[in-house]
Amino acid sequence: MIDQFHVYLGVGAILFVLGLLCVMTRRNAVSVLMGVELILNSAALNFVTFSHYTAGNLMGQGAAIFIIILAAAEAAVALAIFLNIYRTFASADVDRVDQLRG
Repeated sequence: MIDQFHVYLGVGAILFVLGLLCVMTRRNAVSVLMGVELILNSAALNFVTFSHYTAGNLMGQGAAIFIIILAAAEAAVALAIFLNIYRTFASADVDRVDQLRG
């Protein structure tokens, strides 16, 4: 019988792979941002899982809270950058960003 520890790690691995596929295959900037969020959420899930299954260790939960704060800040900055790209090119295509070089 599979215990809960391996189930949580499996869900974290699936989230990581889905996020990585989303980052690598999408051209839309918002989709890439969602993929990065999935990767960060999988890391936070793994930190909480390891923290829960080690006796009296709360460092993983603290790391997960830090990851959540980092993801919120990253989403705000990335959304501002993507809105500026959309305003400049009238498209959210990531491949057009290299045209911003001066």
